Amino acid sequence: MDLSSISPTLLVASIMVSATPILLAAIGEMVVEKSGVLNLGVEGMMITGAVVGFAVAVETGSPSMGFVVAALASALLSIVFGVLTQLLLSNQVATGLGLTLAGLGLSALIGKPYEGMRSPTLPRIDIPGLSDIPFFGRVLFGHDPMVYFGLGLVLAVWAFLKFTRAGLILRATGESHDSAHALGYKVVRIRLAAIFFGGACAGLGGAYLSLVRVPQWTEGMTAGAGWIALAIVVFASWRAGRVLIGAYLFGGVTVLQLNLQAAGVQVPVALLSASPYLVTILVLVIISARGQHGAPASLGRPFHASN
Repeated sequence: MDLSSISPTLLVASIMVSATPILLAAIGEMVVEKSGVLNLGVEGMMITGAVVGFAVAVETGSPSMGFVVAALASALLSIVFGVLTQLLLSNQVATGLGLTLAGLGLSALIGKPYEGMRSPTLPRIDIPGLSDIPFFGRVLFGHDPMVYFGLGLVLAVWAFLKFTRAGLILRATGESHDSAHALGYKVVRIRLAAIFFGGACAGLGGAYLSLVRVPQWTEGMTAGAGWIALAIVVFASWRAGRVLIGAYLFGGVTVLQLNLQAAGVQVPVALLSASPYLVTILVLVIISARGQHGAPASLGRPFHASN
């Protein structure tokens, strides 16, 4: 065992990269749940974004185009969920699980011809002068554009929900859709817009996995990232700032277990590999035991204008 081989600088920088796909998916799902909708299809939307983004990047040679099309594809898939749950009033839990299964199957079909290929990836942004600062230069100023986009998105969502009238309406819809409807707000339209946004964010997170973190396509490569994103929303008590902390916490666990394996720590590899999911379960158990919730009051409840 040689822990000296673990570089603190590379470890922290790797955590930021590892956390980005989970952060993108989680912040999108938080907005969806703030509107009162529970979408358990995050995993399916992420894997769809991963395969579509990879395919487009390989065919066009443009990873940026891959991200754009991945976001659109996952958003369109989320709209199927939206139509079924908001217009046809199907059960949100069952429909979300069905969305995940559909995404996993669709991705396997689309991705079959691309197995073993490598995609073009986003270049790292190096800021002259700042990138050369010891430790902080590599940690803060040496990442690809999507890392900074994720951080900016968290700030934008926080400001939107806290300071804008549209954000207040979205939160009001999640707290009491009947009251929002009585005030003349279009509850279904608001929720469909939130679902579309959440789907796009999940697609970006999936595309980040296949285009940046591991620039190749592997069937099932999300490996539960969508479920971790759902857990982070609960962990964060539906607050944007805490979503950021949660994503970096779970990203850190993932990176740390890989580094410990490489350092030869005398712990079974299977246990280290399972550690991110064990931590997820542990955190949810602790939160449930302490009773710290704060979920929107109308979360998961169907709405009909005639109610």
